[in-house]
Amino acid sequence: MDNSVSEPRLPRLMRSRLKRVLFGAPRNLHDPSLGHKISLIAFLAWVGLGADGLSSSAYGPPEAFLALGNHTYLAVMLALATALTVFIISYAYSRIIEHFPHGGGGYVVATELLGSSAGVVSGCALLVDYILTITVSIAAGTEAIFSLAPLAWQPYKLPVEFVAIIFLTMMNLRGVKESVSMLVPIFLTFVVTHIILIFGGCFMHVTDLPAMAHDVHYGFRDGLTQMGKWGLFLLFLRAYSMGAGTYTGIEAVSNGLGIMRDPKVETGKRTMTYMAVSLAVTAGGLLLCYMLFHVRAVEGQTLNAVLANQFAGGFHIGSLPAGTWFVAVTISSEAVLLMVAAQTGFIDGPRVMANMAIDSWLPRRFAGLSDRLTMQNGVLLIGVAAGLALAYTRGSIGILVVMYSINVFATFSLSEMGMVRFWIRHRKTDPHWKKHLPVHATGLVLCMSILVVMLSEKLKEGGWITLVVTMLCISLCFIIRRHYRTIVERVREVESSLEDIPADANQTAPEFDPKKPTAVILVGGYARLGIHCMLNVFRLFPQVFRNVIFVSVGVINSEFFKGDNQVDGLEKKTKASLTHYVELAGRLGIPARSAYRVGTDAVHEVSELCLELAHENSHAVFFAGELVFDEPRWYDRLLHNETAYAIQRRLRFAGVPIVILPVRLFRKRKSARPLVTPRAG
Repeated sequence: MDNSVSEPRLPRLMRSRLKRVLFGAPRNLHDPSLGHKISLIAFLAWVGLGADGLSSSAYGPPEAFLALGNHTYLAVMLALATALTVFIISYAYSRIIEHFPHGGGGYVVATELLGSSAGVVSGCALLVDYILTITVSIAAGTEAIFSLAPLAWQPYKLPVEFVAIIFLTMMNLRGVKESVSMLVPIFLTFVVTHIILIFGGCFMHVTDLPAMAHDVHYGFRDGLTQMGKWGLFLLFLRAYSMGAGTYTGIEAVSNGLGIMRDPKVETGKRTMTYMAVSLAVTAGGLLLCYMLFHVRAVEGQTLNAVLANQFAGGFHIGSLPAGTWFVAVTISSEAVLLMVAAQTGFIDGPRVMANMAIDSWLPRRFAGLSDRLTMQNGVLLIGVAAGLALAYTRGSIGILVVMYSINVFATFSLSEMGMVRFWIRHRKTDPHWKKHLPVHATGLVLCMSILVVMLSEKLKEGGWITLVVTMLCISLCFIIRRHYRTIVERVREVESSLEDIPADANQTAPEFDPKKPTAVILVGGYARLGIHCMLNVFRLFPQVFRNVIFVSVGVINSEFFKGDNQVDGLEKKTKASLTHYVELAGRLGIPARSAYRVGTDAVHEVSELCLELAHENSHAVFFAGELVFDEPRWYDRLLHNETAYAIQRRLRFAGVPIVILPVRLFRKRKSARPLVTPRAG
């Protein structure tokens, strides 16, 4: 016995220590300040979620400006339109935050306001978008960094991008707040350098404002002469839509509301304000500076690099090339912030997956949390998917930008459509509808217009890949949900076939004696299957067991972030279910006790609790029920955790006996029986 226990303990101890070093120590779920410790204040939320929006200034405004061609005089209107769009969409999402205080992301909004079908479309679009956000941000950031390096270093660019994905995945497995806090200096460096660049550039050309106004006036008049009103409008619309990447980070704030500090709504709205102002100033300011400095594309350099060189490249303090240093710091901070922008995908992508898993669109395991209270499965899958996208595109920014710019506006459109529908339906009951409806209607028109133009412009350039992947994702979600619904129906059929429990309310059970043989039964919520599991134990082993202990674990999933009382509420619910089992056993004349834990990993918590009970009850035998199929298929293990077998593997290493009582589910319409010959471990 001692050798069988000691041999596997050393590897487990080493794995435990390595896990603690890499991911940090487990969180104390009963710490009253836990929600405060892992949540983000508005400033940190701005850093973690706003980086995606601000970093888009590396490719959003440049793409829009280059689309103008020689008609750069339109940059003034383009800057105003860009800033106005940012404020409209941001304000609309601030109102969404008020209506969805636990997280008003596109999936939640579309599901609640337009139905589950619209919700899964929005959710899948967001998932693909967040994966591509990680990939394009890392690829663009690496490309910016390597643009400052010799050409001979280019072969190392793709390996560095893969290393960056792995690094960010590891940081997010440690926890959101820890990963965000490490990024604050980088974020602030970007903000300061770009404030100097934009406001300094505008100040340098204050005296040129009359001449600029003259050029804009005559340029606009010549454009009307050459292209006509319709042609000039189409050119402006194309340039406006080509800069659509500028707005992609706005939705992240409402979707990431769950990780923010209470009061979440006020924190979320404050974060949205920070993002809107910073993004509007940065994007609009860069467009103006491109025009003021007459920036033109230079081979091997980004427009922002050309602008920074024209602004400060020749500035010296004595013999020190201060301007060159400023350019290097500015472009480097921009490159690194693009890496930081990938953080948005790691923060919000797993959260969308968790919400969809709770609604049975994705495997249930994606709703679970690690002992660091991170959505570990979602983080890992998002990281792997981003790596695959990077490998497929070989880090090509052109392909990635085309692929990822589409889905976010599909989500925007669905969210705004849902809010428009909401206010139209409540116009007779809510007197504030006249204030809110125009905002969401304007946002809907903007987002739909951008989406239509982007599809017409970019579908053949690579946008079709995004549509195909998104449609495959949607189809897979419907298949998964149909599977779960079928299983629920089968379980109900089994439960309905079970007979009522004969019990005497006046019967008194003897005293519990831990020295006598005890059946320890693992149960979930109070249900007929759990009850009949107990009855089958005493039927299969008559006159063997004198006591019974009911064991249950309250599993914390992503809904933990919806409020600080989730742990206490789950604990009370778990205790209440066990109390029903104990009372029923007493009415049957069986001495009973209960034991429970609350944690994030059911297998780990149950296994540890069972080992404790085995030590306290020397004659204990453990029993667990498990759903089994008459024709098991390869995806059953993915969609169902097989918790009982996982617990069995752990316990038998410690020499603890456990019996699996199968609950048979037939895929075809056959009579279902809850029990077959038990499998002992």
